[in-house]
Parts: sequence; C-alpha cells; structure tokens
Amino acid sequence: MDKKSLPDWDPRSEAVLKDQTTAYDDMRHRCPVAHSQYGYTSLFRHADVLRVLNDHETFSNAVSRFPAVPNGMDPPEHTAYRNLIERYFSPEHMDAFAPTCRDIAVRLVQALPDEGRAELIGEFAQIFALQIQCAWLGWPADFHEPLRLWTLKNHSATLSRDEAALSAVALEFDGYIKDLLDVRRTAGAAASHDITTLLLRDQSLGRPLTDDEIVSILRNWTVGELGTISASVGILAHYLATNFGWQQRLREQPALLPVAIDEILRIHAPLIMNRRVTTKEVTLGGRTLAKGSRIALNWASANRDEAVFGDPDELRLDRDPELNLLYGAGIHVCPGAPLARLELRIVMEELLGRTSRITLAPDKEPVNAFFPAGGFSSLHLQIQKPPSQPLGAGLPLEIR
Repeated sequence: MDKKSLPDWDPRSEAVLKDQTTAYDDMRHRCPVAHSQYGYTSLFRHADVLRVLNDHETFSNAVSRFPAVPNGMDPPEHTAYRNLIERYFSPEHMDAFAPTCRDIAVRLVQALPDEGRAELIGEFAQIFALQIQCAWLGWPADFHEPLRLWTLKNHSATLSRDEAALSAVALEFDGYIKDLLDVRRTAGAAASHDITTLLLRDQSLGRPLTDDEIVSILRNWTVGELGTISASVGILAHYLATNFGWQQRLREQPALLPVAIDEILRIHAPLIMNRRVTTKEVTLGGRTLAKGSRIALNWASANRDEAVFGDPDELRLDRDPELNLLYGAGIHVCPGAPLARLELRIVMEELLGRTSRITLAPDKEPVNAFFPAGGFSSLHLQIQKPPSQPLGAGLPLEIR
C-alpha cells in the first residue's frame, strides 16, 4: 500500500475505545486533521470544527441515505423545516412540560436507595431518558420497553455499519410511529393533546406533514434524545461524585446548575462526533480534501481545545457560552437544546436536593461507553439521603 494512503489513526482501536477523551486530546495535538480507514477525515481542533459548522454551503449536512428532517438537509429545504420544528421547543412548551419532567425525576430519585449502592446508568439514567422522551411526545408507558430494545438494536447496527440491520431498525421505528399516528387519526378531535398529535395537525408548510416526514422528525428527536440524555446524566453524576466540593456547592446553590451542567458536559462529552460532506475541494489544517469527502466533527476534542479553553479539565462558570459546542453552532445548532437543558437541570436539582452525599462505589470501577457514545455504560454509586425529606426538598434554593 502506498504510504500516502495509510490511515492516520483508527478511531475504533482498543487504545482509543479504552479512553476516548485522552485519545482525542492526543490527536488534537499530534494530528488535528486525520484520515481513517473508515473513509472519514476527523477534525479535532475547535477552530476547524467551528469553521465547518458556520459554512453550510461548503460542508453539507446531507450525509445519510435515510431521510433526515431537518438535520440532514441544507438550505433552502432545511430552512422551512427548521422553522417548523423550532416552535415545539419554545419557552411556552418548556414551561408546560416542566411539571411532568419534575414528577418523573422525583419519582426516580425517590426509588434510589436511601443509603446504599445504585448502578446509575441502567437503574436511573436510561429509565429517565426513556420516560421523559415518551412523556414529551405523548407516547404510552407500554412503549418504554420496545423503545429501549429498539435503541439497543439501533446502536448495535450503527456500530457494526451493517446496512441490512440499519434498514431493519429504521423500518421497525417507522412501524411504531405510524401505529401511533393511526391511533390519533382514529381518535380525531378526541386525540391526546401532545407533540405527536400537534405534528400530525401541523400546517406550517401550507399542507399537512406526510407520515414519512413525521417519522423522520421523531426518529431524529428520539435517537438524539435517548442516548445523549442518559449519557449526560451519567457524566454529571460521575463528575460530582468525584468532585465533592462542586457537588456540595451545587446542592446548596442550584441556581448555578445550568451553567455548571454545560461546562461539565464540555469537559466530558455525551456525544462524540457528527458528520458533514464537502461540496467542493477545500483545505483544512493544511490538508486538501476533494469534493465529496466525508468529515467527522469531533465535539469531544473541540470542546477541550487548549487554544480556546486553557486547561480543558478546569470547571469554570465564567466561560463564554458561545464557545461551547455542546449543542453545535451555525444553522444546524441543536433545536432541542432548550428541552435537554430543562431535563438535565431538573433531574440534577432533584438528585442533589434529595441526597446528602454521592460517591463512587469503592469496589466497582466505572465502565466507559463504547464509540460512538460518550459517558459510561456502567456507573456504580453510593447514595446517601437525609434521614427525612423536608417539604419541598429538591426544589431550587436561593444562592447563599
């Protein structure tokens, strides 16, 4: 093989998967624009990633062979769909959903042991993500388990790059959603007033959305929400379990949680990368990429770039929020960010407000999640709760 065609790195090597954060930090310093045998050129520096995010004409989002409304589209097609879905994440929708979100968080925190061990990912974070997503979209409780199993199959198919499996899981999800739409059509005016029903009746494009459009929107919301919310809860709990000073400060001053959550998730990313494809020849980091080159934007590295953040492991509440790429940037910045921030703030308010101390279990090491996921696949914690819960425990307190 010609030396020039050899890959710069293997994103699925044992060394990378064992400690993704350290591996990406190394790539950012050693080879910030790197080719792999999987056909992607990975970008590790904040400046390069931000350049791509802000130049949607050169770096297209139309990378999937499946319809992806609207994140797999470019303007002008993207613009109308983006305007349509942004309304579902308005302050009014967030305010209306907040009580339901808090009820779910309270119930799950109360189910944790008063004093003892909990495996936080499977026993709490994944359940929270499933229940909160179904509640947000108005899906029935008996959909929780099928959706959980579907998520596992989707992750496995994505990791294996098995095209037949990817097609099968896509069709399975289509069937679930179309059944939910049929229930609402049959109910007519008596259909439940939820996000799924609102999408079915949406006329923002001057016509109803097709079933395929609704399925694509809901698939994108679901895939993005379930994995990143459960990963984020695990990352936040792990960070606070290993940094008791911050744990106690945020327990006493929960008004600081929104900024602290974004900063902790900058340090340890819940989502590793996203994709683009070049629409013309372009030079990045001194390397020339041909038209049609596939690019992987490595959020986990870009958000730890010393050129932007100094010490990437230092938690600071005074950073410029515009520099944090947790939810992306440019025209494709995550539309669901208001919902994710609401859910994470509330669940951490309740977890901190209804416990007195959270630590790592001494005899169980955390197990890192497997690429392309971030966070942990297993996280054993020791939970301590106060002897009695005062009325209103878990609700935001005043800053002291």
